[in-house]
Parts: sequence; C-alpha cells; structure tokens
Amino acid sequence: MIHTSQFKFSLKLVIVFFRIVIGAVFIFSGFVKGIDLQGSAIKFDDYFVAFGIDFLIPVSLPLAIFLVSTEFIIGISLLFGYRTYWGTWGVLIFMSAFTPLTLILALFNPVSDCGCFGDAIVLTNWQTFWKNVVLMIMVLVIFYNRKKFKPAYPAITDWSILVIIFVLFIGFSLYNYRHLPMIDFRPYNTGTNIPEKMYIPEDAPVDEYETILIYEKDGIKKEFDLENYPWQDSTWSFVEQKSILIKEGYKPPIHDFSIFTPDGNDITDIVLSEKSYSFILVSADLAKADKGALQKLDTLSLYCNQTGIKFYSLSSSIYSEIEQIKTSQQLSLDFYITDETTLKTIIRSNPGLLLLKEGIILAKWHYNDLPEIEDLRKSVLSMVITKARKKHERTSAIISFLVLFLGVSMFEVTRKFIFTHISQLP
Repeated sequence: MIHTSQFKFSLKLVIVFFRIVIGAVFIFSGFVKGIDLQGSAIKFDDYFVAFGIDFLIPVSLPLAIFLVSTEFIIGISLLFGYRTYWGTWGVLIFMSAFTPLTLILALFNPVSDCGCFGDAIVLTNWQTFWKNVVLMIMVLVIFYNRKKFKPAYPAITDWSILVIIFVLFIGFSLYNYRHLPMIDFRPYNTGTNIPEKMYIPEDAPVDEYETILIYEKDGIKKEFDLENYPWQDSTWSFVEQKSILIKEGYKPPIHDFSIFTPDGNDITDIVLSEKSYSFILVSADLAKADKGALQKLDTLSLYCNQTGIKFYSLSSSIYSEIEQIKTSQQLSLDFYITDETTLKTIIRSNPGLLLLKEGIILAKWHYNDLPEIEDLRKSVLSMVITKARKKHERTSAIISFLVLFLGVSMFEVTRKFIFTHISQLP
C-alpha cells in the first residue's frame, strides 16, 4: 500500500518533471526559430495568406521577433525557476492560443508545416496537434500548482535576469538575421552535394493515388472507384475523374531545384556539373533586394567574367521586372529563373551569394558579408578556408558561452530542485 507521503513525493517529482519538459521544449523551439528569424517571418507570411489576412505581412518580422523571444524566455522561466508563477501564466496563454490553431491546421491543412520547431524538426500538422495536446496536459498540471513554486531569487534579481536574457536573445536572433543562420537546418547548408540530395533510388516507393470517377444520374452526382463504376449502365453519365493521394512516396531532401533561361531552357545540369568554381547570386524577389549589394555583386560578376569564373544570377521575378530593375540600376547581370520558395530556402538573404563546385555548396554569404575582389585575387580556395575558420571561431565562442551558461544554470537548478523545490511542494 502506497503511503500518503510517498504519493505526495511522487507527485512532486511528476510536477518537477513536467516543468523541465515544458521549459526545455520552449527553449529549444525558441532557439531554433531565433536562429532563423527570416524563416519564422516567412512562416507567418504563409499563415497570413492562408487565412486571408495578408495585409498583416509587413508585421511578420516584428511579430516573429516578439513571439520567438517570448517563447524562449518562458522556457527559461520554467526550467530555471525565475518568476515561475508568471512563466506558468505565459505558457498557459501560449498553449491556449496555439493548440486550437494547430487543430485547425490539422483539419483543413491550409499550411503543410506549422513551423513550431523551424526547420530543425519538421512535423505534420496532426503530429503537431497531438504534441500540443500532450504538452497542454503538462501545462495544466504545472499551472494548477503554480503557487507552490517559490521564486529562485528576490523579485528584482529574477526580473533582471529574465530581462537581460530576453535582450541578449533578441540580439542573438538579429545577428543571425543580419548575417546567416549560425546553424543551417535546411537542405542547402554548406557542404551539401546538391545532385546527391536530388537523387531518387530506383527502388524508392512512389506516390500512391486512388482514382475516383464521378457519374451523374437524374441530376444526382455520385462517386465510384475503379471496381464498381457503372460502365455498363447507360443511365449514368460520366462527369469527371480525379486522383486522391493516399500514400506519399519517397521525396528526396532537394526535390524542387531547377534553373531555366528566360526562354524556358533547363540549364540545371549544366550549372551543377561545372568542374570549376561557380558563383550563384540568389534573389527571390529582385524588387526587394538590397540595391547596394546588387551593385557590389554586379562588380563581382564582371571580375568573374574577366577571370573565367562562372557567375549565375537566379531570381523568381518576372522577366520584364528583371529587365526594368537592370536598366534602372545599370546592372549587367544575366538572370535565370528559379522557384521563389526554393530560392528562399537556399539562403536567408536577398540577395545572397553561393560558391559551388561540381554541385557542392562550398560557401554562402549574406549581402552584409559579401567577399571582396581582393580576396578572390589571392585564391578562391583560400577565401573559402578563411571564411570557414572565422565562422567556426564565432560559432565556437557563442557555443562556449551557451554551454557555460547552461552548465552553471543547470547546477543551480539541480541544487534548488534537491534542496528547495521538492521540499516546498506540500
């Protein structure tokens, strides 16, 4: 027979476990989306268009910054015990808003991926909804017990820590936005062999469809499958045929990369098979591209043409708009056409720059960090190595700081859980 004290102690552990899980999930979710603010803003654009409120698109980025940072700080509050009472209110409001939203997404599928974990973990809408249901149960438990959690430190200290972390996280997110995501979860990250990621194995499963035949009789339409349609009954009139996807086949990591000339010729294989270095300018929407960066890239393309380095410019803008922009900005760039979503996935910069060799992405640059021609004169390979070294140094410094912060924080959390939190819960 379980004693009352044992039951209470077990309940304390369950509540503490729920706090840790919710806090960790919110920190992870906020972190991976904060690394890629532009991706988060693009996802908000998708939501606004799907629900017919696309007039809100101009606020996508500010909204992404606010929600992602709020999500992260809620996780910090719950996991590390800073003003947990208010953290439980925050997580309840957050989950109360997004759980019904994910149910709508699951039922009607206006957006195929909710983006709750950015590109780090892609879930279907139904997976996202059931994930939220499980989390909501945990949230309700910790919210019910919110008054039993004692503050980690005095109010001024707790709030100061949360505000500092909030501001630092916004700065961290904006740094990634103004350069490139420090960790690239998308299929076009540096080192990617594009042709390999486009390859479909011969024995890969293919999409399976169900064919539905619609016939009409006496003004009433009825659906039939291929096994029972009234092909011998002349009283039925055929109306239409439709195919419904019942099982999705294998889809390679990169399945939508193609490059076309303005007159419709596909040059994808030519670009991906170049044995020499190739620079690829990427601009999903040329009208919104940074003008100063376009001028710099135009100069770079002229240098490349003089030295035998291939230079391709990709955009999804219509050809007449491209020509108008080239004329107004006096650009000599020759543009090719690629899908807008693909270009936004390739690089979070407008314009951005890639360096390819035989279809392998050797380097990527945000327009704030474009390479100098002087660097190219020395050696393309040397430039790539220098860029990789600098990125490694920046990433290592930030990761070291995060590891130190998390290590100290987890030590403090463990100490408080052992000596304070568990004993405080009745």
